[in-house]
Amino acid sequence: MEVVILKNSDQVAQYAAELVGTLLKSRSDAVLGFATGSTPLALYQRLVADYQAGKISFKTVTSFNLDEYLGVAPDNPQSYRSYMNRELFDQVDIDKQNTFVPACRDNENPHDVGLGYEQQMRGAGGVDLQVLGIGANGHIGFNEPSSSLRSRTRVKTLTRQTLQDNSRLFARDEFQPKLAMTMGIASIMDARKILLLATGAGKAGAVADMIEGPLTAMCPASILQMHEHATILLDEQAASGLQNRDYYDWANVQNESLQDRFGLLADPIGS
Repeated sequence: MEVVILKNSDQVAQYAAELVGTLLKSRSDAVLGFATGSTPLALYQRLVADYQAGKISFKTVTSFNLDEYLGVAPDNPQSYRSYMNRELFDQVDIDKQNTFVPACRDNENPHDVGLGYEQQMRGAGGVDLQVLGIGANGHIGFNEPSSSLRSRTRVKTLTRQTLQDNSRLFARDEFQPKLAMTMGIASIMDARKILLLATGAGKAGAVADMIEGPLTAMCPASILQMHEHATILLDEQAASGLQNRDYYDWANVQNESLQDRFGLLADPIGS
């Protein structure tokens, strides 16, 4: 696990965009895993700007999203399909036929949808880079605390905390789903590289549990301690609960020195 602490959320987004851009320039047909929510928005804005500037292309990219509300139509503004179209897909040259979301309609069996999504990911050759956020309770995707660390794409009941955290996105009289389809923890861990973004003081506790706490299903994100190529990008506020902060900064200095000498390292070091 590589922990990179930056000054603010703008720097987190810029750093993340550079990492995604580097991948797209080296592999134009990359398979990307996308997340929704407020944290990735600045990343997507920078990717759109880089596309408009001619720096990157999504023309032959395939994408898989982490999750989707159960029974929400794709054209519903609250759906994650609508979110991705609005914030990224409609603004770049990606072929939407190559963009996948684990949508499950009311008349579909969630179990079958989950199995089908897993097959689609395998058929695409697996995810090269999975973008993640982290919930205040440590969830990744909608894998809430107590989720099986070996879980695959399935339906999950959202916790009251997650519903409360997301309620700001819904009008008072608007239906807020309590169930969602989500990639499982094992599905996420299959990605060749993982890029998790966390900003703001509200994420500090979950970040500390993820990086320095025990590996436990009660903090699903802690599984990333076991991933060979996981990069965690934090702003100062999100990093404020870390006890080993000095070491992470020191390790990044050493990484930068090695990159200056040998180029981008295939295997991040620092932990």
